[in-house]
Amino acid sequence: MSTKPHWEDVYQTRATDAVGWYQAEARTSRALIWAVAPAPDAAIVDIGGGASVLVDELLAEGYRNLTVLDLSGAAIEKARERVGERAAAVAWQEADALEHAFPEAALDVWHDRAVFHFLIAADQRARYVQQVQHALRPGGHIVIGTFALDGPEKCSGLPVQRHSPETLQHAFGPGFALVKSQREVHVTPGETEQPFNWCVFRKND
Repeated sequence: MSTKPHWEDVYQTRATDAVGWYQAEARTSRALIWAVAPAPDAAIVDIGGGASVLVDELLAEGYRNLTVLDLSGAAIEKARERVGERAAAVAWQEADALEHAFPEAALDVWHDRAVFHFLIAADQRARYVQQVQHALRPGGHIVIGTFALDGPEKCSGLPVQRHSPETLQHAFGPGFALVKSQREVHVTPGETEQPFNWCVFRKND
């Protein structure tokens, strides 16, 4: 069953800064992306970007080849309104990352802080990896954050699959090399601590 109605309802009925995943700044994402793709013309997609402020920060850093993909049109509209005139510089895609027709070998960075830990079935994760393999150029990078093994078991009422760097490496397989991993504790607007694991993988040439 598609979760699109769920996310549309969330973004239509709750303020952006009231949801559990809200960040006033996307510092970890921004720093990890910059470390692997500092060029302003780097092709970057934010998977499940929703209303995240990451796109604002990347635009402010001078990046000019950005895509935000999300299931929820309501989330995308909130981000577009916030970004204002600069929204025209971003490709906004209302789509399912598992089904979207990504151009082949066109991306330098695939960023995801929102989607992968909701893929609780092995076939969903396998499809996701196929999509990354198709979309990333050789030498491109995945920057991915998921709930850690001691993180929450649910998010927004939906079950999640928690991960360690080792389980993420297993999921992405030998076609990707782990470049870096780090832990981050996200504090929600309700002041709940949520441990995340961040990993950067490089697609093999």
